[in-house]
Amino acid sequence: MLSLILLAGIFSASASGVRVRDLVMVAGARDNQLVGYGLVAGLANDGDKDPTYTQQTIANMLQRYGINIPATTLSAKNVAVVMVTADIPAFIKPGQRLDVQVASMGDAKSLQGGVLLQAPLLGADNKVYAVAQGPISVGGFTAGTGGGGGATVTKNHPTTATIIGGALVENEIPTEIVRDNSVELLLRDPDFTSAARLAAAVNGVFTNSAHAVDSTTVRVQLPEGAQSSPVDFIARLESVEVTPDAPARIIINERTGTIVATAKIQISSCAIAQGNITINVASTLDVSQPSPFSSGGTTAVTPRTDTQVTETKSAIVTLPEMPTVEKVASALNTLGATPRDVMAILQAMKQAGALQAELIIK
Repeated sequence: MLSLILLAGIFSASASGVRVRDLVMVAGARDNQLVGYGLVAGLANDGDKDPTYTQQTIANMLQRYGINIPATTLSAKNVAVVMVTADIPAFIKPGQRLDVQVASMGDAKSLQGGVLLQAPLLGADNKVYAVAQGPISVGGFTAGTGGGGGATVTKNHPTTATIIGGALVENEIPTEIVRDNSVELLLRDPDFTSAARLAAAVNGVFTNSAHAVDSTTVRVQLPEGAQSSPVDFIARLESVEVTPDAPARIIINERTGTIVATAKIQISSCAIAQGNITINVASTLDVSQPSPFSSGGTTAVTPRTDTQVTETKSAIVTLPEMPTVEKVASALNTLGATPRDVMAILQAMKQAGALQAELIIK
């Protein structure tokens, strides 16, 4: 059967509306990325192989504790240089914790069992907003006998890890969501029709307060009395229901054989034929022997090649003007088309101008 997933009815007019909070984000209420550089210690000979930057980093850390040792004399076999990353949400306050990701920067074999030493996390403005530290959790491992000819087994990526709640927020990122007595709603999937419907739905609850600026932005003016409590107003705003528009789109993933289509696909009148030709070539060896009591004959081996061509009978299915996507799937199933056949058929229909939908191939 055809592996075709139909998103029918999700965005139809009869379907119940979708909450505004599920369609948009409030301008200004966004995450920010943090990044840091640090050391993971306690790696039991799985650390870096003494690269210069690792030795210098260890020497710099020891200097903070009053220990001055030449970097070239240090061994890094139990230590690894890592990059630490995290996302800090809007409105998060000092003292709250963030999850962090740790990735080896050098040639360490594994971070398993290591502890991240205190690493400051900087924003794009080069200011410290959090500090990360703690034992790391690795989702993979490396095991083996080592040495020459030893067998080694590696599962997942032992050089990346996470620390749940491993970063402590030190500074709050300033966030502003109300500008000029208004808030802006940003559609996660920009679309002019959806933006217009969103503005109309908001105006149905808060009269003449919203207008669509572009395919992404809907600006909503705070009504009288809401200026002192914008959070309450935004909460009411997010509960408004709207029916967004769904584009006619087909997504094809050739690697997995998955086809996803929305319900608004329309196809002009066309005919589809699908068939396959199979060619089998078989080589066999025959033995040729001389006749009984003959003189001068010898037994010989002679090759023989047989070629067979099999063509599957193809049927022609005619699609009427503007059929539904369900009828298209049913017609392709009638042909016995495989998902890979369907991909080729849809591409050919698009090239012929019969497929009135956006075709995306991944």
